[in-house]
Amino acid sequence: MDELDHHLIDLLQREGRATQLELSRAVGLSQPAVAERIRKLEERGVIKGYAAHVDAAKLGKDITAFIGVSIEHPKYFEGFAKKVLALPEVLEAHRVAGQDSYILKVRTRNTKTLDTLLVETLRVIAGVTRTHTTIVLTSIKEGTHVHVSEEELKGA
Repeated sequence: MDELDHHLIDLLQREGRATQLELSRAVGLSQPAVAERIRKLEERGVIKGYAAHVDAAKLGKDITAFIGVSIEHPKYFEGFAKKVLALPEVLEAHRVAGQDSYILKVRTRNTKTLDTLLVETLRVIAGVTRTHTTIVLTSIKEGTHVHVSEEELKGA
């Protein structure tokens, strides 16, 4: 990846609906050259996809929560991961070091649906020994933009 790829990635993260013509003007390349660079970034998995950012509350998902999940033994990790991948309420799932085995970011309609997710879905998965939940009151920053400085780019 070079500085032009970095610039394209930055632009696409900020404005995913930008046309290739707009991108080509911004980086000073022809539209076919931009299209080829984007195609290569997609093929290499640097660009994983495109999505609209939505307001979850306006879609009736009023509760955001982070759930720490403890798993009794690593032999249960694969089964847990498969179950979690199928849950539409789970926006993010990370296996972590520390007190918990996994941290989940979830969005649900209300506290009742969160309780159902915890009690009837997560806590009954084989190997789960404990969960603890933190409910978000206000989000001051949420995003998906990954910043890479020119220094980091040169060191990559």
